[in-house]
Amino acid sequence: MHTLVVDLGFGDAGKGAVVDRLCRDQRGVTAVVRFNGGAQAAHNVVTADGRHHTFAQFGAGTLRGVPTHLSRFMSVDPLALSAEADHLKAIGVPDPYALLSVDRRARLTTPYHAAANRLRERARGAARHGSCGMGVGETARYALAHPDDAPTVGDCAARPRLLRRLRLLRDRLTDELGPLAAPSVESCAEVYAAFARAVTLTDETALRRLVRQGPLVFEGAQGVLLDENHGFHPYTTWSTTTFANAETLLAEAGATDGALRLGVVRTYTTRHGPGPLVTEDPELPPLLPEPHNGHGRWQGAFRIGHFDAVAHRYAVDVCGGVDALAVTHLDAPGRCRGLRICRAYGVGGRLVESLPAGPPEDLARQAELTGRLLTARPALWETPGPDPRRWSDAIAHLLGAPVLVESSGPARQTLSSTRSPRTLSSRANRPPAAHRVG
Repeated sequence: MHTLVVDLGFGDAGKGAVVDRLCRDQRGVTAVVRFNGGAQAAHNVVTADGRHHTFAQFGAGTLRGVPTHLSRFMSVDPLALSAEADHLKAIGVPDPYALLSVDRRARLTTPYHAAANRLRERARGAARHGSCGMGVGETARYALAHPDDAPTVGDCAARPRLLRRLRLLRDRLTDELGPLAAPSVESCAEVYAAFARAVTLTDETALRRLVRQGPLVFEGAQGVLLDENHGFHPYTTWSTTTFANAETLLAEAGATDGALRLGVVRTYTTRHGPGPLVTEDPELPPLLPEPHNGHGRWQGAFRIGHFDAVAHRYAVDVCGGVDALAVTHLDAPGRCRGLRICRAYGVGGRLVESLPAGPPEDLARQAELTGRLLTARPALWETPGPDPRRWSDAIAHLLGAPVLVESSGPARQTLSSTRSPRTLSSRANRPPAAHRVG
């Protein structure tokens, strides 16, 4: 059975560790398929023997020897991939590129996109959106504006077309924004040609072959609350972070047996940079240090709040439901006894227990929702205490799905359910209305 992994928050919930564990514990995983985002992803995996890697474009099953397929929905940055491959070699993966296949139709992220991204974000001043500054959003923006000219991975193996598209890209962005701090077109083309020789470039038949070989793990990037259509605009990504892309790819590959929709959450809610975080508590960061997350030059601060059941339920709803949950950081309540669960907000004198999911592409509506959330405050609390089992049970109840994976610490994840994934269903009833605790 295929497994689709998405983050039901703002990212950083532990998707990498979950994918790593699925690739270790589920026999015969054929490949990890990346289905959104690009080089801005940061999925940390720490193995039992102490090796650590931050996965960006390679799938988080790489340290288990599981191949990665970058789908047509990815934005691929060969320069960043090269640096990631070098680190994988340094920690014991002999030939990372031998484990990588890339759809020729995937968009190409270049230094010109990254330079333009940073210029736009800098121009926003105090109203920054919290971009990663790596050009992934700019890649999507340019491809939407110039669909016939946007460079793709397939162009890396066709030098004349690549040079023409890179020059056109550079010149258009320069005309719009001014000089770009980026290398020459010729030097970029050399690196991209080497990339094309090193990896396996594929067409639309690749996923059909992979599906026939065995189960796949689809690894999402970022989080549903940052989704380009359903996130809290404008503090969002230019990427579809729900299950939609993964399910489209499976349908195109002729996979009709369905897949397990696995949603990942922490025991506390976090986000990078500006935007709503209703449960944010300035007392939590010193108590919950983050070795792999910190202040980013472009993203801004790494922020921490109590578990936000309202926001995570919204994420479940806009995804169309989940079949099971992965709950990570279950050791945190024992280290931080004050951690709580927010079950409802106070907004303008009203108690808000749920956020309505609207139609896609209505960004004005999403911006209005963002405005309300920026004034919201926690109103109803639940305090499960330090026991990890009580937290796992509470989250399962509040989000209406069983917990399949539990994680306590960077290298300690377990498949916690005794049931087969086929028996798990997100169609469980929604929990009763929130009530006051304490």
